[in-house]
Amino acid sequence: MTEDHLQPGPTPSPGSASAREADAATPLLSLRVPLTPEQSAAKARKYGSLYFAEHWIRTMRGYGWTVAMTAVGTPLVYLYAMGVGLASLVDANTNATLDAGNGAVVSYLTFVAPALLATAGIMVASEENTYPVMSGFKWRRTYYGPNASPLGSHQLVNGHALGVSFRLLLTTGIYFAFLLLFEAVPGSTGWIMIFTAALGGMAFGLPLMAYAASIQEDRGQFAMVQRFIVMPLFLFSGTFFPLASMPWAVQWIGWVSPLWHSAELGRVLSYGYGEPVWLTITHVLYLTVLALAGWAFAQRIYERRLGK
Repeated sequence: MTEDHLQPGPTPSPGSASAREADAATPLLSLRVPLTPEQSAAKARKYGSLYFAEHWIRTMRGYGWTVAMTAVGTPLVYLYAMGVGLASLVDANTNATLDAGNGAVVSYLTFVAPALLATAGIMVASEENTYPVMSGFKWRRTYYGPNASPLGSHQLVNGHALGVSFRLLLTTGIYFAFLLLFEAVPGSTGWIMIFTAALGGMAFGLPLMAYAASIQEDRGQFAMVQRFIVMPLFLFSGTFFPLASMPWAVQWIGWVSPLWHSAELGRVLSYGYGEPVWLTITHVLYLTVLALAGWAFAQRIYERRLGK
């Protein structure tokens, strides 16, 4: 091989015939074939719910510190207050252990822990299905951009619900870890409370989402929801004492409350609370029906407002 063979040849000028021939001969193995507009639209229509859920979760990173502090701080404060404060006073000074319904008794912390976990699900659901929904229609109008794409309005509802479910499971999972740390879950099936608490959150949150989507102007409706719906549910749904110990006149609040049904499911799973099987099935069915009804109403209202 001579030195002339090692010399590079002349570089073709851009746009010249030799350059075009060289480009045509170069294999494009590393490049992806772009989708046609029809293919992109079909893909968006197929996976639109997941795309909007991804958008929702990425948006949540903007207030990630709030999510993290709520997920960690809330169980820490409540369990410290209940486990070290109120529960120790109840157990030590009144000797008032609670009937587990199966012939055994449980401590006050064990009794109240499933209800606190269920409450965390309700609180997250009420937070994510009020102002963020109103913001999507009115303030930041984040629904209108995706709605102008091949995504349908029902996929916006699905994506929002999936995003809220993600935060619910994250929050209830962290809360459950703190329950284990405080030794408040004696049963081996207690981990299923993560999902029943999330189901309770969706049973409350999806109807609230439909209501929030129906509001045209904010005149303090969400503050009223917090004060006159969320707070009474928290106090009168058997959270801190058995529902049967309350007067009949207010027991109906617990019967219609997703929080009570979610808390009772948690007690069955946590320490084997004794109740008829039909009542446990009723808890699951009631929460599921509420969630599905709220989801259906939300889809109808989104379709009406977005025209699609």
